[in-house]
Amino acid sequence: MNLIYSCIIAFSMYSRIPMPRVQWKEERMEHVFCFFPLVGAAEGLALGGFLWLGRLFALSPVMTALWGTALPILITGGIHMDGFADTMDAIHSYGDRKKRLEIMKDPHTGAFALICTAVYVCLYAGALGEYIRLAAQRSGGFLWLWPAAFLAMERAFSGLGVLTFPKAKAEGLAASFSQAAKGGTDKRVLIGWILVLEGGAVWAAGPGAGILGLVQLGVFLYFRRMAMREFGGITGDLAGWFLQICELISLCASLFFMRMGIL
Repeated sequence: MNLIYSCIIAFSMYSRIPMPRVQWKEERMEHVFCFFPLVGAAEGLALGGFLWLGRLFALSPVMTALWGTALPILITGGIHMDGFADTMDAIHSYGDRKKRLEIMKDPHTGAFALICTAVYVCLYAGALGEYIRLAAQRSGGFLWLWPAAFLAMERAFSGLGVLTFPKAKAEGLAASFSQAAKGGTDKRVLIGWILVLEGGAVWAAGPGAGILGLVQLGVFLYFRRMAMREFGGITGDLAGWFLQICELISLCASLFFMRMGIL
């Protein structure tokens, strides 16, 4: 039953998908990250399904791209975009580590958070529009399911980061969930998720599709370096920053794969 509760908590925490109300007891939170990739898969399936419906009903490319950009944010409730905005505010303060952590904790939104979020949305919408155009030129339905693969995989990497990276502070969501995950079960499960998703991508789209895992691994390693250099460790906001950056880079990498004939 605790595994079911962990799954419910994962969806309740990281999405707006309706879930039964449960108490967040420590034993129920122990394996939350095992189910974190499922949240990404659900988000990716919803996005891919919407893109397919947009093509089926001949929605305009602009409308499909803009609504498709908004859909993941609506599904997650903006929790990761909030972390991205807070992180960009902190980085652009050019203060010391203590100052940056204080800015991330401040509930007020700064100018750089708004500027960077607006730029991010423009970049994402543009890339998604091009993805829609290229996907429509290819036969088969795999490309409409492709977002589920990279959205699930990036969450497996994010979970690994929360569980293995040093923490910038002793309190907060990252520290709480990391402390609740006792032993190495969650780490092994998340690694298993990455391997299964990589294998599935290769099976469905050919060996070249395995590059996606290398792309996300590269972003993951950069994320660790940035977090340690700028903040002295990871926080929940930084995990959100990683997810948004990894999602955008994965989408752009997918465009490159499609141009090269890999997807």
